[in-house]
Amino acid sequence: MSERETVYPLRRPAQQREWRPSIHYAQIQRMPTGVLERRRLYDFELLYVSQGEAATTIYGERHPLEAGQLIFLPSGVYHQNEAISAPYTKFMGIHFDFFDELDIQTEADMVVREEEVQPEKFAREPWTEGLPLFSSITVVTPPLPCVQLMEQLVEEFTMRSPGYEVACQGLMQQILIQLLRMAMTEQLQRTSEHSARLMELMAQIEARPEGGWTGEVLAQRLDLSRDHAAKLFRQAAGAPLTVYVQQVRHREARKLLRESDWPIERIGEAVGYQDIHYFSRLFRRLEGISPREYRKLSRIL
Repeated sequence: MSERETVYPLRRPAQQREWRPSIHYAQIQRMPTGVLERRRLYDFELLYVSQGEAATTIYGERHPLEAGQLIFLPSGVYHQNEAISAPYTKFMGIHFDFFDELDIQTEADMVVREEEVQPEKFAREPWTEGLPLFSSITVVTPPLPCVQLMEQLVEEFTMRSPGYEVACQGLMQQILIQLLRMAMTEQLQRTSEHSARLMELMAQIEARPEGGWTGEVLAQRLDLSRDHAAKLFRQAAGAPLTVYVQQVRHREARKLLRESDWPIERIGEAVGYQDIHYFSRLFRRLEGISPREYRKLSRIL
């Protein structure tokens, strides 16, 4: 798969106990009024507006941000930030990865230089069945205890007292858990006139993961514009359509590898991938091992 075709952020199946967040940057900044360059990151960022107003354009949508609001910026996803208030907007920014997998030496190492992209460097987002993805959070208003944890983390990172890395990791885990709980609550409370059709469509994807599930199909089923349909699906499912389909197909592929003697090629076709090489590369990226290795390991265990 080429870098252009890769869907970001990358995902890694993982339980919460596997999180080992590493902090790369944590500071409070005053940004003068203006629009920053469009960019993407190798790591993840929590960007909190402490004072003033701001906006972030991501996934083709512009999100206004007021003081007290936070936006989650995923690894590898293009976005553009704006400081709206004059003479400045005050931000609190925390850059991190979930699995202590990046070697960040300078602040510049966090930002992708498009002329020399390093695909292997993009950090991965944890994916746990039944839980929303962090990249589905977008804009939230975190409660005061969460903001206090973020402020404490910034202080630890700035002062760098003995043991600060362990302290930062513990604080970051608490912050992430609070954000995850907020996302779960919002997901349960979210209702829409399109909910029934969305639930039916998700059930159909589960039943027939090999189908041609595209943005056009989604828009037709909901009788909405493609952008609006995509937004509603992401809210209901906790992930964009392409990611959701990928997750369902991966789960079904793992099941067939464990429970059948079908050739790898047939399993790939059964879950929607006609190209065996593409299926194998994608499976390895999501699982960490090839389909053949997964089958052998599952039968040993």
